[in-house]
Amino acid sequence: MDALCGSGELGSKFWDSNLSVHTENPDLTPCFQNSLLAWVPCIYLWVALPCYLLYLRHHCRGYIILSHLSKLKMVLGVLLWCVSWADLFYSFHGLVHGRAPAPVFFVTPLVVGVTMLLATLLIQYERLQGVQSSGVLIIFWFLCVVCAIVPFRSKILLAKAEGEISDPFRFTTFYIHFALVLSALILACFREKPPFFSAKNVDPNPYPETSAGFLSRLFFWWFTKLLNPDPLRGCLPGFTSPQDGHLWLPASPGGEGPLVPKGRGQIPDGGAAAAGGMEEAGKADGTALVITNSVKRASTVGEIVNLMSVDAQRFMDLAPFLNLLWSAPLQIILAIYFLWQNLGPSVLAGVAFMVLLIPLNGAVAVKMRAFQVKQMKLKDSRIKLMSEILNGIKVLKLYAWEPSFLKQVEGIRQGELQLLRTAAYLHTTTTFTWMCSPFLVTLITLWVYVYVDPNNVLDAEKAFVSVSLFNILRLPLNMLPQLISNLTQASVSLKRIQQFLSQEELDPQSVERKTISPGYAITIHSGTFTWAQDLPPTLHSLDIQVPKGALVAVVGPVGCGKSSLVSALLGEMEKLEGKVHMKGSVAYVPQQAWIQNCTLQENVLFGKALNPKRYQQTLEACALLADLEMLPGGDQTEIGEKGINLSGGQRQRVSLARAVYSDADIFLLDDPLSAVDSHVAKHIFDHVIGPEGVLAGKTRVLVTHGISFLPQTDFIIVLADGQVSEMGPYPALLQRNGSFANFLCNYAPDEDQGHLEDSWTALEGAEDKEALLIEDTLSNHTDLTDNDPVTYVVQKQFMRQLSALSSDGEGQGRPVPRRHLGPSEKVQVTEAKADGALTQEEKAAIGTVELSVFWDYAKAVGLCTTLAICLLYVGQSAAAIGANVWLSAWTNDAMADSRQNNTSLRLGVYAALGILQGFLVMLAAMAMAAGGIQAARVLHQALLHNKIRSPQSFFDTTPSGRILNCFSKDIYVVDEVLAPVILMLLNSFFNAISTLVVIMASTPLFTVVILPLAVLYTLVQRFYAATSRQLKRLESVSRSPIYSHFSETVTGASVIRAYNRSRDFEIISDTKVDANQRSCYPYIISNRWLSIGVEFVGNCVVLFAALFAVIGRSSLNPGLVGLSVSYSLQVTFALNWMIRMMSDLESNIVAVERVKEYSKTETEAPWVVEGSRPPEGWPPRGEVEFRNYSVRYRPGLDLVLRDLSLHVHGGEKVGIVGRTGAGKSSMTLCLFRILEAAKGEIRIDGLNVADIGLHDLRSQLTIIPQDPILFSGTLRMNLDPFGSYSEEDIWWALELSHLHTFVSSQPAGLDFQCSEGGENLSVGQRQLVCLARALLRKSRILVLDEATAAIDLETDNLIQATIRTQFDTCTVLTIAHRLNTIMDYTRVLVLDKGVVAEFDSPANLIAARGIFYGMARDAGLA
Repeated sequence: MDALCGSGELGSKFWDSNLSVHTENPDLTPCFQNSLLAWVPCIYLWVALPCYLLYLRHHCRGYIILSHLSKLKMVLGVLLWCVSWADLFYSFHGLVHGRAPAPVFFVTPLVVGVTMLLATLLIQYERLQGVQSSGVLIIFWFLCVVCAIVPFRSKILLAKAEGEISDPFRFTTFYIHFALVLSALILACFREKPPFFSAKNVDPNPYPETSAGFLSRLFFWWFTKLLNPDPLRGCLPGFTSPQDGHLWLPASPGGEGPLVPKGRGQIPDGGAAAAGGMEEAGKADGTALVITNSVKRASTVGEIVNLMSVDAQRFMDLAPFLNLLWSAPLQIILAIYFLWQNLGPSVLAGVAFMVLLIPLNGAVAVKMRAFQVKQMKLKDSRIKLMSEILNGIKVLKLYAWEPSFLKQVEGIRQGELQLLRTAAYLHTTTTFTWMCSPFLVTLITLWVYVYVDPNNVLDAEKAFVSVSLFNILRLPLNMLPQLISNLTQASVSLKRIQQFLSQEELDPQSVERKTISPGYAITIHSGTFTWAQDLPPTLHSLDIQVPKGALVAVVGPVGCGKSSLVSALLGEMEKLEGKVHMKGSVAYVPQQAWIQNCTLQENVLFGKALNPKRYQQTLEACALLADLEMLPGGDQTEIGEKGINLSGGQRQRVSLARAVYSDADIFLLDDPLSAVDSHVAKHIFDHVIGPEGVLAGKTRVLVTHGISFLPQTDFIIVLADGQVSEMGPYPALLQRNGSFANFLCNYAPDEDQGHLEDSWTALEGAEDKEALLIEDTLSNHTDLTDNDPVTYVVQKQFMRQLSALSSDGEGQGRPVPRRHLGPSEKVQVTEAKADGALTQEEKAAIGTVELSVFWDYAKAVGLCTTLAICLLYVGQSAAAIGANVWLSAWTNDAMADSRQNNTSLRLGVYAALGILQGFLVMLAAMAMAAGGIQAARVLHQALLHNKIRSPQSFFDTTPSGRILNCFSKDIYVVDEVLAPVILMLLNSFFNAISTLVVIMASTPLFTVVILPLAVLYTLVQRFYAATSRQLKRLESVSRSPIYSHFSETVTGASVIRAYNRSRDFEIISDTKVDANQRSCYPYIISNRWLSIGVEFVGNCVVLFAALFAVIGRSSLNPGLVGLSVSYSLQVTFALNWMIRMMSDLESNIVAVERVKEYSKTETEAPWVVEGSRPPEGWPPRGEVEFRNYSVRYRPGLDLVLRDLSLHVHGGEKVGIVGRTGAGKSSMTLCLFRILEAAKGEIRIDGLNVADIGLHDLRSQLTIIPQDPILFSGTLRMNLDPFGSYSEEDIWWALELSHLHTFVSSQPAGLDFQCSEGGENLSVGQRQLVCLARALLRKSRILVLDEATAAIDLETDNLIQATIRTQFDTCTVLTIAHRLNTIMDYTRVLVLDKGVVAEFDSPANLIAARGIFYGMARDAGLA
């Protein structure tokens, strides 16, 4: 390099350390300035050029019109090029005239000139590619200015020293050059207009970052205009709430358009992992669609949702800490190096102490991890149990079983809190070491330093530089344990997610779809199938061949494997041996209809395009037209979660319509006719399934219990115990005189085909027919909780408002209280309008959290505890300030006398103050831990007790998912998040306060700047808090649909797979995750914005503290100055942390708000009324009397029962029949006081039921509900949760309910484990379990809610016989669909529109030829 400058007029060396380093007034040599310094910007631009050009080629956004700005930039570029060229020509001119300029004067102007030309061309190219603000050029101009500052100063100093300008031409061109680059830099900071034809012109809600300038992005200024400090307006001006559907998809930081789907862009500060966390959620959704049934048994929906909500969240929590993995060690190394420079080897003592702390922290982390694994297990089981309680809440209420389940939940919760308490106390020990370690390190180091050598004097410079360096050490050392614990939590979660993702999957090849023997649609060769590898085969040695276009019926007793056969054909079961071939597309109608939460039309189309003609034909065939007229929005009516606003029959027909519309080749129909009334079943068979139906010519496999349809099938498969016992056409089976023929002779003596045909044609007029179809619409009177035991509906987040119809029927109305909603969840209540929407969307709450919520939490923690924690923190701050003031005084000793005398006293007091500080913090942490656990216990208990006592109407209108979210997510926040956040907030708050106190005490001048800085800080805080809170709320509202879609997907997995729509559902799930990311990303940006604002305030504090110390150096002693500056260096961290913790507290305290709100909803009547308990042995006779009884589902609706008066004598058997909406099920609900009277009363044996407690009433009545709901646990628990019956009693009940053989064949006997919802029993077996429950209770009054819909005729007859013999002295009320079951009853009650239409013995009613006669005639009984 010297050669470049060595000759000629420059004649200087490239580097001269005497000029640059060892001097009071450093400078760089002229050679260095003219060569390397001038080349740096050029080198940067040329190196960046290839990548940048490649980037621009692939990211063209349309061109930008030539504006004044770009013309000006061009002119500056050309001028700079001219200036460089002038320099070059000047050098040549000198050469020609005999001067010999140094080579550098030729090289540098050439290099700079060419680079300026390049920059000018680049400005134009960027304009054509649509770049509004160029980061590359801004950095280039910035480098040019920075590198020109050194010569700028040198030239002036040189001219002043020499008294003249040695080279006027180059002097002038340099300053022109400097002015031009500075102007170019300023112009580059402005952005161009948006390009032509760009997306911005199209997008009505453009994302601001995409069009923001480079600097604006660098410092997040673009975000400032979105911030909203006005808590009442709440939503950010730029952000729309997710309901509007226009949230931005944020651009990735490079600005090259929207984020990669599912957030794979490079998002700063934890964004990537936030996206990753939600991506895990997306993966869980895909996996849930392919796991086998044995896996499904092991991991319930509750647990899978936990994976999505809690475990994925842990990754998002870890993300901001990940950079510490490299930055923390770097900070530690640098700090130790500088400490060594300052104090020499004494530092090693402190470092050794730190190293010793690492294994201690490690041991604690391992222990914490073990606790966490246990606690997650308990949490899973609690959520699983809660999920089941919510799904079966109606059964619990009807049986008065709530106390038993309450006890189970509280038992699990007790264990959970015990673990939390132990973990919290363990955590306080780590808090103690964190707080004390930096102090102890300082103490040990100073102690060694002072005692190693008597000449070592501790002065202000050494002491406070060391304290500042130890404070720098403190952050990484404090954060490392946090990082370790986050890493351990994330690794536990990762293992759980991995375990779920790597579960056994269904074998897609188990059913061969490509090849098949000609002429056949389905073949099974010696097939053996099981539901799980560890269970015995359910179906064995099956050989079945179904010809193309055949209608095959599958019949057999309950539990013989009919549904399993259909599942085997779908590939849902695990194939142990054999081959299954099935050619063509498949449509599947499950036994229990799976209905999506969308419009009725969308349910039928199920992703197919709308073909109006085919659609109309489908609705007609499936008898849905009459229903559409009743629904408020026709086929645009929104169907609630689990099909809640449809009756069982309607759901089944919608499910069938979905299959018919799909126009598949093979139809697998799993008992679609059981849920509908007999005449509707007839209509559906004739118009859809039968030889004349729309599906004629397609291959149909029909599982059925209806004997009347069998003659019309092509052939019949009779199953028994998982094997084919007989197979063949109907006549052949009859002639064979096997089990099938015997069965037919017993149960269908007169039900031949002709008879049914006649009874159908006997109906006159189309109106009659339509009325009959509507009959079914609600006769199944779903009672709006879970008619679908297979369904586990977990995180559903949309409130259903049940449509209030004119014919407010059984399924239609249920009390929907407009409960008062707390501020955290202003739910928009939409009445069911004509458009048929019934969703009450969960809206994000708006504005600040009310103070009452903080007060509620403080009360839950305990007011004394709260006060104690605050006082302990005040003490800790005082001790910390005391220790540092003492150190300052100690360093001043060195001033008076060049050695220190009373070292031991100084050290002793310093140590005592430091240890006191740590001790107080530990006490505060222990108090907080105890208070936090106490609050968690109190809040959960209040929530649980209120929910268990909420009226049924509450559960009908609030999706179980929203309540479950409260029990999982919100309780998790109360358990584990709030206490640490409050501790950190107190810590940073007292830190910031003590810093200000110390600085003001040592440099009083500082008070002048405190006010403006405080105003700035408050502004930043106010903007940030309002925005981040709102974004957090938007994020959680957009998270709910992910869960609700997920649980819907899991519930309908078999249907989704059968129709081959798994990919579509995964895409929908990804879209919902993307929507969630849109509020997640701005939330992260708001954090970056905050840190820039706070860093600025913090740096101002340091600047002014140092500045005022220098100004007042004459009057201040060094000890105080050191104290004030070392404190000011910590202020940024304290302020930053304080804002974060404040907004964290605000966004997390919302959990308390929600828990409180759900703990205050209205409850039903008391379970036991002490002053008015019924006498022992009540009711002795079982008389039931309704007196002028009226009831409505909720205030403001029509009465469902009007002035009902009737008297049922003890021991009577009464059948209840009636058309849809007649009030049949309402009547039974009133008996149990699920609905409370509007007027009138019900008396049982003369006692008014409204006067006694609900449990006193419900425990004396027995119901066999329509939906057989079981809970996961042992069979014994399902029959007798209170353990009040002996083993003999239970076996006796099982014997009578025909379950004895099944249960005794199970190895576990009565301890046979039922899975969630009783999934591992067939629907018929579940119904028999409900019968066994009734037999055990043996109460005087039995209500039968047509429990025989899912049962074959044989079992049905067994049940009816059992009821006739075992309950012969009891009063029996039966809601009947199959009239043959009530023909021998004492009396029949016919209800019509809520009033008694007929009430007499069956024979008299038939003779009277009224409504009952018509119904009996339709059923072929009259």
